[in-house]
Amino acid sequence: MGSLFTPPLLLPLFCLCLTLFSPTHSTDCSSLKLSGGKKQYSNCTHLPTLNATLHFTYNATNSSLSIAFSAPPAKAGGWIAWAVNPTGTGMAGSQTLLAFKNNGSMVVKTYNISSYSSIVEGKLSFDVWDLEAEAGSDGKMILYGSLKVEESAEKLNQVWQVGPGIADGHPMKHEFDKANLGSVGELQLVEKLTPSSPSPSPQAFRVT
Repeated sequence: MGSLFTPPLLLPLFCLCLTLFSPTHSTDCSSLKLSGGKKQYSNCTHLPTLNATLHFTYNATNSSLSIAFSAPPAKAGGWIAWAVNPTGTGMAGSQTLLAFKNNGSMVVKTYNISSYSSIVEGKLSFDVWDLEAEAGSDGKMILYGSLKVEESAEKLNQVWQVGPGIADGHPMKHEFDKANLGSVGELQLVEKLTPSSPSPSPQAFRVT
């Protein structure tokens, strides 16, 4: 387990926002191609803030979710993060994947943000694997990973964020602009089909 953030960095990385949205999955992922193009995913969506996108594949057979989160960091040398909150809709409880460049190489670290005053690098409340990151040619960073989700889950509470830099190995706090405060929402894993209206009965033609 890593140590707590230093006092100036105890301000939340992720801020509570009460308004949730349900992002629409893109049916044409060609317009949201990842600059790295390392992996293929079944779904993609343009998230409504921070110029971020999410590609993902949900495997109901083994209750796993593979993701590629892409966003530009707030500044050169900054960080990007994507999280799942199993217990709420804001920062507290977020299980976070955070990517940044360290000594010239992209790394991914995990943070279990159990409360607003306890931001600890360490193991998450669910299994994660295949964590990696890369810097895209378009100025964005791409964070890859797979995680275990609850069996038969239909949706998740997600949080995403970007920050300006790293200080003493810890991510510096993000801005508190409208875009940062609105970077929360629901990720629909299973699309609910709307029952189609019954077809009208064929009309008989009267022969006169």
